[in-house]
Amino acid sequence: MKVLIDSNVVLDILLKNEGLYTGSMAVFAHAEQNLLTGFISASAVTDIYYITKKRHGKEIALKAVKKILQVFHPATVTGDDIFKALDLDWGDFEDAVQYVVGESCSIDFIVTRNINDFSKGKIPSVTPEKIIEIITD
Repeated sequence: MKVLIDSNVVLDILLKNEGLYTGSMAVFAHAEQNLLTGFISASAVTDIYYITKKRHGKEIALKAVKKILQVFHPATVTGDDIFKALDLDWGDFEDAVQYVVGESCSIDFIVTRNINDFSKGKIPSVTPEKIIEIITD
């Protein structure tokens, strides 16, 4: 199963967000064990680095991003992807870019904390807890 991991799920892990860490870490663990193939938009990596650096400093942010990218595959964002995302005219441009990148990777699900942000798309969006439930059923 191929999934696109939204940046908020990665940040749950790196920032150890209370109440959210366990579910997001379970997705990471399943990807690490090759029970799912996780992708992360290359454009989201810089945001993840920046936010993690602000909280934990440069060294920890670099180490954390490198570890995340050992498990989740970076998905290229092309100029065409940007134009397609603009044409979607969604309320959140970042989500539109991630959605288009997911389409180009032929993913099965978008794993996110904000499932409503992707409701206009055809790719189903699910929470980390729900994707684990789907995998284990």
